[in-house]
Amino acid sequence: MINSSQTIYDNLTALGIKIENVNFLTQIPFLPIEFFKTQNIVTEFAAHHKPITFTSSGTTQTGTSYHHVNDITLYEKSFTKCFDLFFGNSTDYCVLALLPSYLERTGSSLVYMAQKLIDDSQHSKSGFYLDNYNDLIKTIEELKQQKQKTILLGVSYALLDLADKNISLPNYFIVMETGGMKGRRKEMLKEELHAILKKSFKTNTITSEYGMTELLSQAYSLQNGLFQNPPWLRILTRDTNDPFSFTSSNKTGGINVIDLANINSCSFIATQDLGKIHPNNTFELMGRFDNSDIRGCNLLIN
Repeated sequence: MINSSQTIYDNLTALGIKIENVNFLTQIPFLPIEFFKTQNIVTEFAAHHKPITFTSSGTTQTGTSYHHVNDITLYEKSFTKCFDLFFGNSTDYCVLALLPSYLERTGSSLVYMAQKLIDDSQHSKSGFYLDNYNDLIKTIEELKQQKQKTILLGVSYALLDLADKNISLPNYFIVMETGGMKGRRKEMLKEELHAILKKSFKTNTITSEYGMTELLSQAYSLQNGLFQNPPWLRILTRDTNDPFSFTSSNKTGGINVIDLANINSCSFIATQDLGKIHPNNTFELMGRFDNSDIRGCNLLIN
């Protein structure tokens, strides 16, 4: 269990790092995200409280990540403030989720977020519609007649299934995809996925959400595949051959995340995603390390 000050001190000493000499962000080591599969990543304070545990979808080959969240209100505050920052108040929307409901996937942080947005929207048609395309299409047509602002949130696999139904979506519908589809459909680049969805839904923009079980914050791409962060989330990219060196702008590297909402686990996480930071502080996803596990919210669908 990584929750002991002495253990942390010993690990930093082994890396040749003295806490009193750390003056810059780049001097702080980032925890490899794989540790969430083998260790309980909690602070000493959180270890003495009964947490809510979020789990990754996982597979029998890759194992499951466990993120112990001591204060669920902190997670709710993080994702609601982030949503408000990029999209406005959730009460302005009807929220349609192509995800399993919370009862079907109790450990999913994404499903928890979707449920909260659905509840906060206070719209009678907000809800989960996975594998219920007839009702979803009927609801979409009703919302179009009312010119109701709508968030259509879903895993890529389910959005492609809906796209096969040949429906058009007006510009006050926000289509938000939340991940890839390894093992569900043919793997494709995000640009190809967005091109198919744009053509099928007859819309100009597809929005993306970047988040994961091990984080309590999200980033959003509103257009052109460029992600923006809330103020409490920061992205750095590390050299693919040296985890302690960082790349400059416009150069592909491994994505390191600083998530200040993760105060009860770890705020400095080295992911297995590849990305590129642009000079305007947006970032772009470039794929994953070749030897990384299959991940993605698509694995919610079993």
